[in-house]
Amino acid sequence: MPEGPEIRRAADQLAKAVVGQPLTGAFFAFPELKRYQRSLVDHRIRAIEPHGKALLTHFDHGLTLYSHNQLYGVWKVAKAGERPDTTRQLRVALETGKKAILLYSASEVEMWKTQDLPRHPFLAKLGPDVLDLRLGTDTVGERLRSKRFAGRSLVALLLDQGFLAGMGNYLRSEVLFLAGIAPNRAPKDLDDDEVERLAHALLDVPRRSYATRGIRRSAGMSADYLTDTPAGFRFEVFDREGEPCRQCGDVVVRHELGGRRLYWCKTCQS
Repeated sequence: MPEGPEIRRAADQLAKAVVGQPLTGAFFAFPELKRYQRSLVDHRIRAIEPHGKALLTHFDHGLTLYSHNQLYGVWKVAKAGERPDTTRQLRVALETGKKAILLYSASEVEMWKTQDLPRHPFLAKLGPDVLDLRLGTDTVGERLRSKRFAGRSLVALLLDQGFLAGMGNYLRSEVLFLAGIAPNRAPKDLDDDEVERLAHALLDVPRRSYATRGIRRSAGMSADYLTDTPAGFRFEVFDREGEPCRQCGDVVVRHELGGRRLYWCKTCQS
């Protein structure tokens, strides 16, 4: 599943294509959304905002389209009136005079009044978004030390969207490596310096991944969310089982922890 940096880059591309332009057409595959097809015409998308792995498409008349791609959904941009050659099923199409944004294969798509979004059952459970620049290390440190999260193993905690939204599996491995902390530890067992290092890594790694255009295609993730670029985010441990750690030369190991694969260096992480 794409993680926060990939979702935010997708949101950037969608917004660049259609934000501020009057809609000339709308299509929804879901029967409960069909009534919006005509009413959206001539309205404008004012913003496309990610929150963790969900995407919020805000319209200028007080409605917001909530979508979550889960494992298979993907947004695409096309010229107005054109559709990509794909075997995926089209779920949503929002079209302007020049561009269309198209959602394929997703199953979680809902229309909400924007003012009611805080009551959305999924969004209400999310923690702060790691890519929200208003989020600082002090707040992350406080969450690590809170009763709600301090006793949790970092293996599970760093995948919990209620702790920090937008985290995911490759980010988990890279964050723990940068912080120099073993994955089987819990926040309550960390000293002040370790908490500070972890809080910084929890913001630095996702933001660097986003700033450097996501991760490289070699990671084996869906090409819909990745870009090939020499400046791409370089994995230090994730997907590098058996290779030497770039920091100490020891072998990077892989474990199945928390139901997901995790990579780490036993020498650099204690």
